[in-house]
Formats: sequence, C-alpha cells, structure tokens
Amino acid sequence: MATGKLVVGVTGASGAIYAQRFLRQAASLFTDVFLVLSSNAVDVAQTELGVAPDKTDFRTDTWLGCRSTSIHLLDDKDYFTPPASGSFRHDGMVIVPCSMGTVGRIANGVSDDLMTRCADVCLKEKRPLIVVPREMPWSLVMLRNLTLLAEAGATVLPASPAWYHKPQSLEELADSVVARILQALGVEQGLMAQWMAED
Repeated sequence: MATGKLVVGVTGASGAIYAQRFLRQAASLFTDVFLVLSSNAVDVAQTELGVAPDKTDFRTDTWLGCRSTSIHLLDDKDYFTPPASGSFRHDGMVIVPCSMGTVGRIANGVSDDLMTRCADVCLKEKRPLIVVPREMPWSLVMLRNLTLLAEAGATVLPASPAWYHKPQSLEELADSVVARILQALGVEQGLMAQWMAED
C-alpha cells in the first residue's frame, strides 16, 4: 500500500533506465513523488531509451509504461514548491542517475536549481539523501566531492548492478540497483531476493 512522500531528481547522467525503473516502483510505493527533471535528463532518456518524458505535457504512461497520479512533475527553476523548504516533511530524496556536476554542486553547497536546493534541504534537515552516480572512472575531484556528501550524511549508492541473481535482461539488471535504492530508503521491495536469505 502506497504511503509517504518522496523527492526524486533525474539528471542528465547516462543511465536513464535506472530512473525509469525506479520511478515505476516509487509510483506504487509512495503516495506522492515529487519529480525534478533536468533538461539534459530528457535528452539522455530519448537517446538511451527511445522515449522520454515531455516536460510540457508530462504523461507517465508514455515514459514509464504505466499511469500514476502520485508523480508530480516540478519546474526545475521554481523554488516555490514544497520540497524547496525545510518545513515540508517528506521521507527523503533520491537522485538517480546523479551526474558528477550535480554531486559537486551539492557537496559544495551550490543550490543553483530546484534539484540541488532540495538536496541541500535534505542535508540540513538530516533527511535521507541518496545519490546514484554512474560515472566511471572517478577522478580525485569526484572522490572528494562524494566523500564530502557522505560526511554530510548522504548515502552514495553507485549504479553497480548485481549478477548473483542471474539477470535475464537489462531491465532485471537495472532492477538490482533499484532494489538497493529502495532498501536504503527502508522500503520493502520484491525485485530481488536478499543474498543467501532463506525462503
């Protein structure tokens, strides 16, 4: 049963499938999902998936393959939205995939759009912030920025798919990362069994 509120950011980093698969789960697990899309995220989704969200006419059934009334698309330049304020209570924020540019801005306190502002709010209010970087290799600058985020209380969850469950498709492979994001949020998930857990 859906409950709670979640903020989700999608940047222009490669790995649009992670955003797509995660949002499908979030839409059914949370009553309200506040979605912030960067302009590059739309272009990357179109390139990688052949389908992308339309920021002027957001239809979840086209991009996500399902219709959901729980997803609320926010203007990435509009600070007059609930998640931009620390007084708005929610269950945390996930940025998936998270570009290293976004990591750098959040780590150094640069809130230059709604996505980085929402992340900044999570850190100052000590709410869960999960960043899912996909870049590789990581430079020393990237490592230091990620360390700053971890020290500030964020969870750094690289998009490193698991293989032990013997995935049969790219979707199943991506879902192993989605499952770990949900676990990091403290949400029960049925996408992937726990390692060596008894049935």
